[in-house]
Amino acid sequence: MQSPTYSISDLARELDITTRAIRFYEEQGLLSPERRGQERIYSARDKVSLKLILRGKRIGFSLAECRELISLYDPMGGNQKQLTTMLGKIAERRAQLEQQILDIQQMQIELDTAEERCHAALARTQSGRPVGA
Repeated sequence: MQSPTYSISDLARELDITTRAIRFYEEQGLLSPERRGQERIYSARDKVSLKLILRGKRIGFSLAECRELISLYDPMGGNQKQLTTMLGKIAERRAQLEQQILDIQQMQIELDTAEERCHAALARTQSGRPVGA
């Protein structure tokens, strides 16, 4: 039994992305379709790679990280190495997000402080006192 193949428009429609995006990922070496003349023929592996790229983008992975994960794809070996690497990258991304949350919370505190000072300065100018007093 022959595995399924897809045209670029089939993949674009099925995965809800543009053909231009698919060509970009091909130019980046993330997909490697066969060629029949000018027509690109994508394999089931290309489709899996494309799904991994799209999922990776949604959770903040770089194209280099997606490339690394795609290179580890080994369905015959149960994808053990790919899955273990993915778990490590997820942990790294989660740590980055937690740090960003802390940074945002700190910035909110600083904004609150600046806002309070502005309101206090406005109140002093409206009462006729100098701002620096």
